[in-house]
Amino acid sequence: MEFLAALPLGLLIGMTHALESDHLAAVASLQSRGGGVRAMVSRGVAWGLGHTVSLFAVCLGVFFLGLTISGRMEAGLEFVVGLMIAGLGAHVLLRMRRERIHLHAHEHADRTRHLHLHSHAGEPVRHADSAHEHSHKSPERAALARRPRNGLVLAVGMMHGLAGSAGFLVLVSATADSLGQVLGYLLVFGLGSILGMAGLSAVVALPLGKLERLGGWLPGAAMTAIGLGAILVGGMLAQENFATLFGPLLDGHA
Repeated sequence: MEFLAALPLGLLIGMTHALESDHLAAVASLQSRGGGVRAMVSRGVAWGLGHTVSLFAVCLGVFFLGLTISGRMEAGLEFVVGLMIAGLGAHVLLRMRRERIHLHAHEHADRTRHLHLHSHAGEPVRHADSAHEHSHKSPERAALARRPRNGLVLAVGMMHGLAGSAGFLVLVSATADSLGQVLGYLLVFGLGSILGMAGLSAVVALPLGKLERLGGWLPGAAMTAIGLGAILVGGMLAQENFATLFGPLLDGHA
């Protein structure tokens, strides 16, 4: 009965877990690729799936293979996640500079409207003087073009899941008495993570669309803020785990 009562709590924890600062920074930098609400939500779902898959793998390894996650291993995973988030933020800024990218709102003949990234790389004219002509891929080609992006988001979610696996195992050990209960709690927690990130992605799409409609310098400023924010959050996360990871090595050479 105690376990069943803990399941709704697991769903809530999973949803709020998706809102942690490092998760927000990583997904926001990936969402800067643009796209409509559906594309952004699909990336949020991909992150949640990757996160859940990693937790499943770690839990099975712990229960069936007797694996353990040391404090130093956990710090190492968190350190790598920090570098990954900072790298995603830096990539946003570099893409903006290299390809002269900005978010662009486009309306189809059926009045549907979506966001996509627009590049003026290699164009000699200023952005304001550009013709802004766009071509759109067929649905099949567009789907193929989205796969690498969602694959990247899936990998980011998996890395986040690995880094948070130690904390999750501590959490479930207080409520679950068997592997079946652990997997049940994990399913509910994973569903909460997926729903939380999907909802967050939908919310992110709204202000980005509003900023694009306002035009001017705001879309570029938003992307710059996303990139700098990801670098800051990732750098802080890496710095927090640096001493635990490399301290013993540094002490040995002192």
